[in-house]
Amino acid sequence: MSTPNSSTRQAAAIAPSAPEGTRSVSRAVTGLVAGVRRSRTAASWVSRAGWVVLGAGIVALVAGLRFGWLEIIVLAGALLTLVVGAIAFAIGRHPYQVQLRLREGRVVVGERAMGALEVTNVSHRSVLPARIELPVGSAKASFALPTLAAGAEHDELFAIPTERRGVITVGPVSSVRGDPLGLIRRAVLWTEPEELYVHPRTIKIGGSAAGFLHDLEGRETREITNADLSFHALREYVPGDDRRYVHWRSSARTGTLMVRQFEETRRSHLVLALSVQEQDYAHPDEMELAISAVGSLGLHAIGSEADLTAMTTEEVLLHRTPRQLLDGLTRIEARRTPTTIVDLGRTIARDVQRATVVLLAFGSAVTPEQIRTAGAVLPAGVRALAVRASLDEDDQLGARRLGNVTVLTLPTLEELPRGFRKVER
Repeated sequence: MSTPNSSTRQAAAIAPSAPEGTRSVSRAVTGLVAGVRRSRTAASWVSRAGWVVLGAGIVALVAGLRFGWLEIIVLAGALLTLVVGAIAFAIGRHPYQVQLRLREGRVVVGERAMGALEVTNVSHRSVLPARIELPVGSAKASFALPTLAAGAEHDELFAIPTERRGVITVGPVSSVRGDPLGLIRRAVLWTEPEELYVHPRTIKIGGSAAGFLHDLEGRETREITNADLSFHALREYVPGDDRRYVHWRSSARTGTLMVRQFEETRRSHLVLALSVQEQDYAHPDEMELAISAVGSLGLHAIGSEADLTAMTTEEVLLHRTPRQLLDGLTRIEARRTPTTIVDLGRTIARDVQRATVVLLAFGSAVTPEQIRTAGAVLPAGVRALAVRASLDEDDQLGARRLGNVTVLTLPTLEELPRGFRKVER
């Protein structure tokens, strides 16, 4: 029988080994997790074709050994040799420093957009050839990277297509090693993606062509106020009135304090409202024309420091600066929802109650009845205009009245200034 002292000594001898055992188990688990991660990473290098070749080689080898078919065994050896050889192509370091530079982050449709890649070997040894891949929007550019000596650099210039308005994601840049058959592909990412904004085309609007934007001193309304610029009438003083507006001469004549009343003046507030519904345009290019028209008028309003609200059937656009407005127009995409320009008119009436000029922009698929209804739901007293973008050969530049909306049919952006001179007449 063990004594209490012996039991205590045994416990003390066993206790230190428990933490060591726990640490061993922890190291084993950590090593297993790391091994699984490395296995997943290595497995991700194998392409679909690589898995097919590897699977076919294994099946052929098992079948050849099982049935003693020498030809099948030879085929299996050839397939497995391809896989092993492909792995050899992917082995190697990627000791690069890669920089992606866009000459400009914003260009206009049709302008030349250039970028550059600079790859530097930061190791102390030469690096075997590799391939550089650069996603540009939905496409992918590929550049052959030659053998680079220690510290050597390699530059690549590239052009980005800008035929269409939109935000083009450029990057991330990756270096790729792999076999010529594409069985193994090992890629390493080097940069973050960058965005190139391809702004819509705009045109300068002359002052004579946009007279409706220059009502900056305001216009009189039927609303009566106690303080403004346009005198309306006199009335008796009531407690709380500002004594600065007491008309002393009339007060002396009548024996009663009389104060001035004014008609409220309202600063011009332009609302540019663009339909982004696909069903409102007979052709996608009509939507591009409408966006360009809205962009041109918006830039003119910002430059004139007019009060402006720019919106679509889906959102209100930021427009504190020309860049903000053009960036917002660049991100616009056509939608397929039941929303119509009538709903857009109701939104304006609800959210922009101080609007004085409302311009709706849409395509040739909008019906005259929809235009009349949209004008009818706008706030009372506003001046309603519309730009109807149309690429129909039978449609010429012209203005006509539909209900309380003056509709300008616009076949090309270049005719926008002349079109608004027609509106002013």
